[in-house]
Amino acid sequence: MILSDESRRKVAEFLLRIKAIQLSPNEPFTWASGRKSPIYCDNRKALSHPSVRTFIRQLSVEAIENAYGRVDAIAGVATGGIAMGALVAQELGVPFIYVRSKPKEHGLTNAIEGDLTVLSNVVVIEDLISTGGSSLKAVEALQEAGVEVKGLIAIFTYGFDVANRAFEDAQCKWLTLTDYPTMLDQATQEGYLNAEQRTLLDNWNQDPAAWSEAHIAKNSTEA
Repeated sequence: MILSDESRRKVAEFLLRIKAIQLSPNEPFTWASGRKSPIYCDNRKALSHPSVRTFIRQLSVEAIENAYGRVDAIAGVATGGIAMGALVAQELGVPFIYVRSKPKEHGLTNAIEGDLTVLSNVVVIEDLISTGGSSLKAVEALQEAGVEVKGLIAIFTYGFDVANRAFEDAQCKWLTLTDYPTMLDQATQEGYLNAEQRTLLDNWNQDPAAWSEAHIAKNSTEA
């Protein structure tokens, strides 16, 4: 096992405590896609909490060394993976680069920022895995630039099947410091959720699109 259950639960505990992960089953959040969700995750909040930031940085380094061995550099995914990626690279004493969501439209029109001449392989740092689309787009950009991607590490994943399939199809190794089931266990243990709310969040995770449609339809009927 790359990470112990204790470590995964500790990360979940921290993310809940600092409200990087917020749970609102009764008044769902609206995602950028327009879908309704009982959970919202913004792991960039960890950067504002030194003890949490340090724990995540050190655990990331441990996981990288155990899973991928020695690496030439760390590559952060813009924007959420940039700051933590730079901290991890500093801890490892290796170069840091980052991958834009799309190439710049001026200057050198770079998709990747940093000096690629000083490295041949990287581990990619991401803050959150949803569908895996943006993460794998960054992996593809690095590979097209001639950089070997040894794998990817993220802080949290929703555990959607679409992401699991996408990483498998791309033949990209990946791991996360914590995950949705671990977070739900921790949230229930600490009293963030009761049994009914836990069931609701389980149902959402099994089919987020259907859950969102049902919630919107219900509210429209009640209105």
